[in-house]
Amino acid sequence: MTGVLSLRIDFPGGRIGPGKIALLEAIGREGSISAAARTLGMSYRRAWLLVESLNAMAGAPVVAAAAGGAGGGGAALTEAGRALVADYRAIEEAAVAATAALRARLAQ
Repeated sequence: MTGVLSLRIDFPGGRIGPGKIALLEAIGREGSISAAARTLGMSYRRAWLLVESLNAMAGAPVVAAAAGGAGGGGAALTEAGRALVADYRAIEEAAVAATAALRARLAQ
């Protein structure tokens, strides 16, 4: 058995964890909330609700979305969104490094 670290950070307005970060990364790659939802196997509604919760929790929009239509829509991470992903990944990397020996011992 190998130990995998799963990091969730609780804030007064909600929680950020691997699922929400994966959604933000997928939006950044795909350029749309619906395409990101499809790649992650979730409904558009669920993805949109998660984006709304992240926008509210962060105090600033983390995703900027444009309505669809003839010209198409789309979504992109804002500077706040990119910073949130980068900060979460940095915390995750530090936590993995700090707990490596303990996780290895637990896995024995």
